[in-house]
Amino acid sequence: MITCPKCGFEQEDGKECRRCGIIFDRYLSKHPAAAPPSPNTSVEESTAGSRSLFKVIYRIVTWATLVVGVITLVLVLRQAPPPKVATDPRAAVRVQAKMNDLQRDLQAGHAHSLQLEEAEVNSWIDSNLALARESPPQPATAAAAPKTTPADQSASSEPTVQEVQSSMKDVKLNLKDDLVSAYVLFNFRGKDLSLSLDGRLRAENGYLRFEPVSGKFGSLPLPQSALSQAVERLFTSPENREKFKLPPEISDIHVENGKLVVSYRESSR
Repeated sequence: MITCPKCGFEQEDGKECRRCGIIFDRYLSKHPAAAPPSPNTSVEESTAGSRSLFKVIYRIVTWATLVVGVITLVLVLRQAPPPKVATDPRAAVRVQAKMNDLQRDLQAGHAHSLQLEEAEVNSWIDSNLALARESPPQPATAAAAPKTTPADQSASSEPTVQEVQSSMKDVKLNLKDDLVSAYVLFNFRGKDLSLSLDGRLRAENGYLRFEPVSGKFGSLPLPQSALSQAVERLFTSPENREKFKLPPEISDIHVENGKLVVSYRESSR
């Protein structure tokens, strides 16, 4: 079928239009824009359109990835503000008195439940952090250095408790109902970063465990799956597992009604 470029009449064949009488070749030589597109032209235009759309999508994805990466880095480097914790100038005195009562009951073989309020817990943490800062690092000697195996070297990529403790600059705990909210400020390669964790403390088979509920790295919220996996690896890795082993006299540890409760067994004498 031939379509007339002037009037649009369709006919089977011929050199001129049976309706308007134009001669196709002469008309097209004077009006080249009226020529119908060839199949090859349509394919080329379609291919060019697909390439153009792909370039647009590629640019959008590239810029979106860059923006997400920059936002993530900014949120990580932006320290979360430390929480407001209860303070009491006489908290340290009360902690010492409770520790004395604990030692007296343990020596007598009696069961004991040590309950510390938020101000008392933070006072105890501050005093222990101050002692840790004052303690000089022990020099390592070649003779005392343990031999490492390839398995040990692969496992050493996990942070040890000593490495975490040595980089801590501030620790604060909020106790509310049965939850503990921990805020840790630490130094990583010359940069102060913050980590906030909310969760529950418990004892399991003689080991301290922490069940995370939510957390932030800097100001960046952490996905629950990634948070749970990281905490689990910290507490159960071969380098750290024994560090979280509770003394045999402790039967349980948890937070209850905004207080840290440590339960001690009655010893048989």
